[in-house]
Formats: sequence, C-alpha cells, structure tokens
Amino acid sequence: MTVTSTSTGRAPRVISFSHRLSRWDLKVSPYLYISPFFIMFAIVGLFPIAYTAVISFMDWDLVRNSGEFIGFDQYIWILTQPHFWTALRNTFSIFVLSSVPQIILAIFIAAVLDRNIRAKTFWRMSVLVPFVVAPVAVGLIFNAMFADQSGLINTWLGNIGIPAIPWHKDPFWSHVAIATMVNYRWTGYNALILLAAMQAVDRNLYEAATVDGAGAFRQFFSVTLPSLKPTLIFVIITSTIGGLQIFDEPRVFDQFGRGGAGQQWLTITLYLYDIGWGQWNFGRAAAMAWILFLIILGIGLINLLITRTLVRDEGLRSELSKRRRRELARTAKSDLKEAAR
Repeated sequence: MTVTSTSTGRAPRVISFSHRLSRWDLKVSPYLYISPFFIMFAIVGLFPIAYTAVISFMDWDLVRNSGEFIGFDQYIWILTQPHFWTALRNTFSIFVLSSVPQIILAIFIAAVLDRNIRAKTFWRMSVLVPFVVAPVAVGLIFNAMFADQSGLINTWLGNIGIPAIPWHKDPFWSHVAIATMVNYRWTGYNALILLAAMQAVDRNLYEAATVDGAGAFRQFFSVTLPSLKPTLIFVIITSTIGGLQIFDEPRVFDQFGRGGAGQQWLTITLYLYDIGWGQWNFGRAAAMAWILFLIILGIGLINLLITRTLVRDEGLRSELSKRRRRELARTAKSDLKEAAR
C-alpha cells in the first residue's frame, strides 16, 4: 500500500495496490487493445515497405540475400523502358473504363435499393455476392465469355449479325473486357457504401422537397447527390487506388498472364510481377513498386485537396444557408409585428 499525506492536516490517505492497478488499467488498457494492429502492421507493413526501399537502390542477389548499392540506376532503367509507358497507359485506360461506369452504376443501384421495394434485404445481399467471389474465378469465367472464337459474347453478337470482336487482340476491347470484370466485382460493394450514406440523409428534406413540388429526379439531384459528396469522394479515392493496382483480372485474362502478345493489357502490376518473378530482378521490381506507390500517392494527394475544397465549400454553403434562413425568419417576424400594428 502507498500512503499519501495532505497539507490540510487530515489523516494520510492510503491507496491500495488494487486501486493503483485500476487507475493504471484505465490509462494503459486502451492502448493495449489497439496495439496488436499496430504491431502487426509494423511487421507485415512498414518493415516490408522500408526493406523494399532499400532493395530498390541495389543490384540485389536473391541467392546471397545481399546486393551492391547502385543508386537510382534501377529507377532510371524503368523510366527508359517502352514497356513501362505502355503499362502505364494501359493501367489508366482500364482505370477510366472501370471506375467511371462503376461509380455511375453504383449510384443508380443504391438509389433503387433506397426506395420502398419488396425484399430489400434480399436485393442488398445479392449485389454483394460478386464481391465475395474469388477474383481468379471471376477472371476465368469472364475469360471464357470473352473468348475470341467460342466465347458467349461473340456467339450472341454473331446471332444478331454483328462481327466478332477481337477481345484478346485489340487493345481497346481487351481493356473493355477487363474493366467489365472489375465492374462486376466492385459495383455492388460501392453501391452498399452509397446506400448507407443515402439512408443517413434526413427524410424531412425529402418531405419538404415534395411539398415544394419537386419530383423524384429533382429530389435526387437536389437533395440526395449533394448529401452524398463526402461518401462519393471516398468511393472515388478508393476506386482510384484499386484501379491503379489492378492485377488479378488482367493476370487471368489469358493463359500466359503476360499482358497479351503485344502487351495490349499489360498493367504496371503485371509488369512488376514479370520483372520480379519472370526476370528474377528484385531490385528493379522494388523500384517499380515504389514508382507505383509514388503515382498512387500523387493522385491520392490530388484527391485529398479536391476533397478538402469540396467539403469546405459545402460547409460554407450550409452555414450561409443557415444564416439566410435566420434572416428570413427575422424578416417574417418583423412583417408580422408591422401587420399587427
């Protein structure tokens, strides 16, 4: 036990060990509860990132597990390769073809699920089913559907008199096929996130809009979409990061997984995989990983600046709207007083 004295002349206060242990537990236990995540993240996250940064500046020998420091030669070599710029162009092309339709379709699905429809729980679970399917399984199924000779899509097109599309030869159509796989997997997931945001919108706003004569479309564009801005920006940012890291779908789009005979759908992650496990050059693969990280970081910072601007503008408009309503209320009271006189 610990004895503490006071300057007021009172008897010393005795603090028991259990009391001190309880105080210690209140201060330390929250950090202990969250510490496993940070410990695991430091082991499997921060350490590999730092180790990769070191390897990217070396001519690394996997057998000897050591390397010779060569500075930025690995980065310069990658930036001078035509395949890198081809992979970068293909990555952004697939990203645009997947993210834009994906977000538009997710908003539409969320708006439908937000309505009073029958079996809402069933439909909400159904849109999430593609997300839980293994990416390899999705890739194999869609690879068979988009086969050039015997694919289901070209068979349907032939039945209505449209020539077969060279899904595995033409760069644009290969990007469309891969983007379709990405949209199939992630549209339902984003739709549920947007649906949660839609359900958080104050229903009194819809009632007031209905009283003012606004229809369903007017309510959607004037009430729903402005309220979805923070969530929509989050979905856009996550879709951007995921789109730039796309690997599974182009990897299983053909049996070789090298981005096509002419690198039609070679992405940055596929090129990284080929350098690391195809050419066994882990120094260049590490440099490629850091280049991809810097690209994602740059786009993420741009999205962050846009997000802050939009949220700040939205908050300013809300504050101005509140002030405007207060001014109108004061004006109405003054008019009533004048009328009473």
